[in-house]
Amino acid sequence: MTTAALPARPNAHKIMRRATNISMKVLCGLSATIAVCALGLVLVYLVGNGLHSMSLAMLTNGPDATDSSKQGLRNAIVGTIVLISTASVLGLPIGILGGVYQIESQGRFASTIRFLTDVLNSIPSIVIGIFVYILVVLPVSAFAQSHHLNDVEGYSAFAGGVALAILMIPTVMRTTEEILRLVPMPLREGSLALGATRWRTMVSIVLPAARSGIITGIMLALARIAGETAPLIFTAFGNHSYSVSLFKPIDSLPWSIYISATQPSDPIVDAAKAHAGALILISLIFSMSIVTRIATRNSVLEEK
Repeated sequence: MTTAALPARPNAHKIMRRATNISMKVLCGLSATIAVCALGLVLVYLVGNGLHSMSLAMLTNGPDATDSSKQGLRNAIVGTIVLISTASVLGLPIGILGGVYQIESQGRFASTIRFLTDVLNSIPSIVIGIFVYILVVLPVSAFAQSHHLNDVEGYSAFAGGVALAILMIPTVMRTTEEILRLVPMPLREGSLALGATRWRTMVSIVLPAARSGIITGIMLALARIAGETAPLIFTAFGNHSYSVSLFKPIDSLPWSIYISATQPSDPIVDAAKAHAGALILISLIFSMSIVTRIATRNSVLEEK
């Protein structure tokens, strides 16, 4: 007597894996949607209010004590460019060279540097501002007073640039290190096999191949420091007069937005300045990101 073949039972483990996979995809998609929606709401708010407040006078005029309706953000825009440029000159070489050192060196000291870099990256920006205030602002102020240097002040664009440079160094350093690890090893080996030294291989082969990732890390660092306000309170301080000197206080977009929002002399005009300044700041970061993507679209790592 033969028994009929029983129908194959579905694999419970396989069903569970599919259900878990679908659930995780839905959860990840929902999380991404929430993040994008939050960003979209911020952008809609800034664009709506910023465009309403934007005008040619807002871009070309500075603070006007006699007529509040003619006040603009010229000084803040120029000051932001000066601060970011100063921070880049001071911080980028240290960050990139530090990343190269960490990828090329082994041992306890390199591990210690890597750990300290991560610690520095997590320090609040206001602490960096206080540190630079003690390290730069107070000594320079005391030196200027003792030597009667009226053109030199403790609060200065240079002090603000130092604070922002310290903030961007760990981001650039860690990003450079991780990107250099992604460069294919055959590129290094081929260069060394042809007789090139390690430093020539790094300069001529590895760094050009990692250009896209390094520039992306630089843009991340610039995006972070572009909106920092707390360090500038203790260093650059702000200036109602037009100035591009590195040894005098200087205005900036974050500082102008902060003052307009928290200490308005004319609520309507200062609210317009705050919205316009925020839109300009976001547009500046967005433009730098677009330029970066265009400049790095043909990199070796992206082709890989």
